Amino acid sequence: MEIPRPAIAREDEQESRSAAGLRNGGRTPAPSPSSGSAASRAGATPHWLLVAQLIRPHGRRGELIADILTDFPDRFQQRPRLFLIPPERLKTAPREVRLENFWFLRSRIVLKFAGIDSINEAEGLRGFGVAIPASERAPAEEGSAYISDLIGCRVTDANQGGAIIGEIVDVDRQSSNTDLLVVRRESGSNSQREALIPFVRDFLLRLDTIGKIVEMKLPEGLLEINAPMTDEEKSRATEAEQN
Repeated sequence: MEIPRPAIAREDEQESRSAAGLRNGGRTPAPSPSSGSAASRAGATPHWLLVAQLIRPHGRRGELIADILTDFPDRFQQRPRLFLIPPERLKTAPREVRLENFWFLRSRIVLKFAGIDSINEAEGLRGFGVAIPASERAPAEEGSAYISDLIGCRVTDANQGGAIIGEIVDVDRQSSNTDLLVVRRESGSNSQREALIPFVRDFLLRLDTIGKIVEMKLPEGLLEINAPMTDEEKSRATEAEQN
């Protein structure tokens, strides 16, 4: 991606959020999964990475329309073997399927699996996740990171002598044009609170997802400015709007 910031690849997220959980409150770039969804189920294990979420049948020959959960949708061409992750309520195991065909439909994708040849058969897959083994994930480019790899990393600030700011618990890709690291504060008056830190090259000194460290050089006052509102602040804002 030609963007002036460290790239965040999405082919796992779901990072699932889970790696996030990670999609609550407008965070993360894909539909937020419910607690019993295929996304949350796949996110609970490191073995699967979601690349799509089946929505409903499309057409009469077993095709299904799906949300795209990967930054690399063209790689469906290279992945005839996929796995279907069932909703947790079904309590069944993932199953391997062969991708016969696919095409893009606006911002979504239509998938045709071998052996699924009717509307009724496709209807039985509504809500399933489409996944690949984690071992087949496309490698992130240098200076880039998957959300699931960022989750759990500690953020340090060189402007505070390398002090640990907190732990990354999410990535917000919807609130602004800049990806925001959602960091649970380590200590101080803002403990129990989160900070939103722009994931931009100007702030980033070192990214070590293996050692779980993200070294940054943060402008003075940024943590206070970007701190999410407290419940009390949200309540006051709501009252002001109502008045």
